[in-house]
Amino acid sequence: MAGHEDLIMEITPQVLLKAYSCGIFPMAESADDPGLFWVEPEMRGVIPLDQFHIPKRLARMVRQQVFDIRFDFGFDAVIDGCASTTDARRTTWINKRIRRLYRELFELGHCHTVEAWQDGELVGGLYGIKLGAAFFGESMFSKKRDASKVALVHLVERLTQRGFRLLDTQFTTDHLKKFGAIDVPRDDYEILLADALQHNAEF
Repeated sequence: MAGHEDLIMEITPQVLLKAYSCGIFPMAESADDPGLFWVEPEMRGVIPLDQFHIPKRLARMVRQQVFDIRFDFGFDAVIDGCASTTDARRTTWINKRIRRLYRELFELGHCHTVEAWQDGELVGGLYGIKLGAAFFGESMFSKKRDASKVALVHLVERLTQRGFRLLDTQFTTDHLKKFGAIDVPRDDYEILLADALQHNAEF
């Protein structure tokens, strides 16, 4: 972690993209805290795209097309979903500043969503940043069982088909490890990032 000091400089979309290219990203202490701080984990979570694992039951659900998958359709609704608290997630780090900055990145074509819809309702999804041939996953949510997991499967399929070289998850969790997420030391991550940034892929 690079430090919990509030960022003194004015954060713009361009500053954020530069930060991602250097291997750091911003977070807030809580939704009510207007400040941000840089994060640079010693161990970085990544999902190797060629080692992505789909559990059998989830693969069956994807084939059954339980959800209508859309890309970049309801950005604000996805942010709302990711910022919502649940019984399992009592707090959120997505504050007003994060919302504004990532909305600006979305308008610039650098922030993208994968959305799971059912009966006209957004029931799960995720969003992240695209830079070069790297995708930096930011947050995901589910209102219906497995909705975000299905969105993740479609994200990986899209990234693989379009020549992406890095899927950054920031950190690993037991949930993500089921899909093949691994912890990568900072030095090794920097090599992976540099390689991905030398290429370009369209989301």
